[in-house]
Formats: sequence, C-alpha cells, structure tokens
Amino acid sequence: MGFLIFLGILLFFVIIVAASSIKIIKQSTVGLVMRLGKYHKTAHTGVNILVPFIDSMYTVVDLRERVMDFEPQPVITKDNVTMQIDTVVYYKVTDPVSYIYEISNPISAIENLAATTLRNIIGDLDLDETLTSRDLINTTLRSILDEATDPWGIKVNRVELKNIIPPKDIRDAMEKQMRAERQRREAVLTAEGTKAAAILTAEGNKESLILKAEADKEAAIRMAEGDKQSRILRAEGEAEAIRRVEEAKADGIKSVFDAIKSSDPTDEVLAIRSMEAFEKMAEGDSSKLIIPSEAVALLGSFKGLKEVMEDANESKHLENK
Repeated sequence: MGFLIFLGILLFFVIIVAASSIKIIKQSTVGLVMRLGKYHKTAHTGVNILVPFIDSMYTVVDLRERVMDFEPQPVITKDNVTMQIDTVVYYKVTDPVSYIYEISNPISAIENLAATTLRNIIGDLDLDETLTSRDLINTTLRSILDEATDPWGIKVNRVELKNIIPPKDIRDAMEKQMRAERQRREAVLTAEGTKAAAILTAEGNKESLILKAEADKEAAIRMAEGDKQSRILRAEGEAEAIRRVEEAKADGIKSVFDAIKSSDPTDEVLAIRSMEAFEKMAEGDSSKLIIPSEAVALLGSFKGLKEVMEDANESKHLENK
C-alpha cells in the first residue's frame, strides 16, 4: 500500500516537471532561455522543450512595432523662445538578446535620448523655422535615435513631433498675424475681383459702343443708298415724264399741222383764228399786250404757207395726169 502511494507521488511529480519543461511561444514573440543563470538560446514561435531544473524561460520579447508617446519637453529655440514639444517614437526590437542584456531600461533611455537630441536640434533653429520644419526635425531626430539605439537591438522606424506649443504671448501674436494676413488676402481678393469686374464692364461698354457705331454706320450707309436710289428713280421718272410731255406736245403740234393742212384754211380763216388767240391773251389782267415779232411774222406766213400747200397740190395733180 505504501509503495503505491510513493509511486503515485512520483508519477505526479514527473508530470509536473514535464509540464513545466514545455514552453509555447506565440506568434511575433521570442523567448530567451537561460541555463544555470546564463543566456543559452532563443526560443522561437511554437513548442520548445527545456531541460528541467537547468533551463528556464527568462523572458518573452514582443517583436512587433511599438509606439511611445512622450510627455511634452521644454526646448529653447535659437532666438530664445521656450516652447513645449512632445514626440511620438515608433520602434521595434530587432535583437532580443541585446534588448534584454545590453540595457536595463530601454524605454527610459529612448525618452531621455529623444529629449536631449530634440533640444540640440531646436537650439539651431529659430521660432519660424521650428514651426515650418517639422519634416526636417523628424528626419534628423529619427536618424540620430536609430543610430544610438542600434547597439540595444532597437530599430527606430519613425519619429513624429506631435505638438509644438509656443508661449501664450507668442500664440496671441501669431493669431493676430494670421488674422491680419487673412484680412490682407481678403482685401487683395476683393480688390482683384473689383478690378476684374471693372475691366469686364469697360470691355462690355466698349464692345457695345463699337457695335452701336457699326450699326449706326451701316444704317447711315443704307439710308444714303436708299436716298440715292430714290433720287435716281425720281429723276428718271421726271425725265420720263418730261420726255412724254414733249412727245405729247410734238404729237399735238403735228396733229394741228396735219389738221390745218388737211382743212386747207383760207387767209380769212387764219386771220380770224389769230385774232381770237390774241383776244384770249388780252383777257388777262395786264393792261398791255406785247406781241413778239416772231408772232407777227407768223401771221404773215400763213398766206405763204397756204400758197406752198396749193403749189404742192397742183404739182401732185399734174403728175397724176
């Protein structure tokens, strides 16, 4: 009975020892195995067997990238302005052995190193350069920290300046400056807009005047051409009317001459007609009647005209015989 108890206790002890000798390492982590107080090996992801009572798992190191957000640090610029700057450092462990055995407190070491390096960088810049050179500061700080932490098995991937806080009086002055700059830009934009509007208005008026002048010119030309054409047509009409009147007069004279010729008037008839014509002329308001010499000669020529006509008739009669 006692032997069975001893055997059970021994089996239980063996199970406990075997269980404690099996270590499982998770993804993205490694374990550091110590043998009799000295670093022995690095346990990687998966199941790892340790020698009981000799080997021990000293620690497990996370290999993923880590983020450290440091408290604001007071720094002084080249132009003696004190400001508060807090930084964010992104790093990862590349050598777990160096990370554990080369430095006792890596986080504190990185924080102090970042603060010291930041003061050195900002000390070479004035306020305006500090506010506008974040990329330069980030790059320089990362390079220095990465080089300094390399012996500790740490790789600094990125450094960012989270906040740059100048003193209150500087912030007030900067706000006034920014407000003045915004007002200046607003005034400039307003002036440019007014100028552009005035230019467009002037160009529009110019185009309008040009078009109106061209329209007036075209209208004047068309009116002149119309008046010219109207005058030409009127003159042609008057000329045609005069021509027709003269033709009518000529036809009338010819008709009268033919009628006189055909009626074979006597001297007495001609004299009577002449006297009637003068009588009508004398019926006017004028108290004097002026008879042109041509008219007197015409009265005397009627008899001669009759004789010429009689001679022409006799010659025609003789030819017929």
